[in-house]
Amino acid sequence: MKVLITREIPRAGVDLLRKHPSLELDIRKGPPLSEAELIKAVDGKDAIVSVLPDQINEKVLNAGKPTLRLVANYAVGFDNIDIKTAASLGIYVSNTPGNLTESVAEHALALMISSARNIVQADKYVRAGSYKYWSPMLFLGPVLTKKTLGIIGFGRIGQYLAKIAKGGFDMRILYHDIQRFDKGEQEIGAMYTSLDDLLENSDFISIHVNLMPSTKHLIGERELKKMKPTAYLINTSRGQVIDEAALYTALKDGWIEGAGIDVYENEPKIYSGLTELDNVTLTPHIGSATREARVEMSRMVAENVVEVLINGRPPKNLIKP
Repeated sequence: MKVLITREIPRAGVDLLRKHPSLELDIRKGPPLSEAELIKAVDGKDAIVSVLPDQINEKVLNAGKPTLRLVANYAVGFDNIDIKTAASLGIYVSNTPGNLTESVAEHALALMISSARNIVQADKYVRAGSYKYWSPMLFLGPVLTKKTLGIIGFGRIGQYLAKIAKGGFDMRILYHDIQRFDKGEQEIGAMYTSLDDLLENSDFISIHVNLMPSTKHLIGERELKKMKPTAYLINTSRGQVIDEAALYTALKDGWIEGAGIDVYENEPKIYSGLTELDNVTLTPHIGSATREARVEMSRMVAENVVEVLINGRPPKNLIKP
């Protein structure tokens, strides 16, 4: 049985797959495969281990039939896969949820601190040789302690961030989601509120929602104008949740104080002008980039492949349409 691994992943997962002699691995390296390259590569494969830049669309899935049985996504999100077409063709789709909760939450916190304390700009200032003397007014920013953190999307990552912020900085926690989390409210002291109320009353806002039609451009001009002019917006979820053109205007014209962004609307392209602004911290989709998270993701994706191809069962982390 043949397995296409579209990008180099940590050895833990590869070693697990190699324990099964019946699995023949086709491991690709370098930049993402184009649609044409994916269509060619998937021919005759029984499973694909894909990563977020791989667009596993209807053409790719049809090219994989009749042998393709599984698309094992090396990610929590799966908006790069045509789930409905896969289901109609009898192809399982799986992901790697839960194992990167701490890593993404910690990165969201890092973006909050970096943005508020001007870490990136201060680093550039020192490296450029501009630091000549100490100044009371140099790179002033807000303290995080006792500020209000608004969390949009209160699942595993959102709740873990809330615990860190509450326990470490005694922050007041507001959250908005399509459902209430009574346990989270009781354990963390978080308060459920409407999106508008959260936007209007938070000093920091961190987004942790899945990308779906209802969350695309969830944060646009209207929402940004509702935020405090001293507020910071953090996004480690999916780029399309924020209207980047509106975000650029908000940062340039001072609707909000700053932002920390790890994901982009047309990734890896970044909206023209954002890279020129000093009040935004930009990172290249590295929210889960800890050794621990990426190794565990590798194991999980391999286990999904083994479960389907070797054990003849649905993947452990099955995604349903």
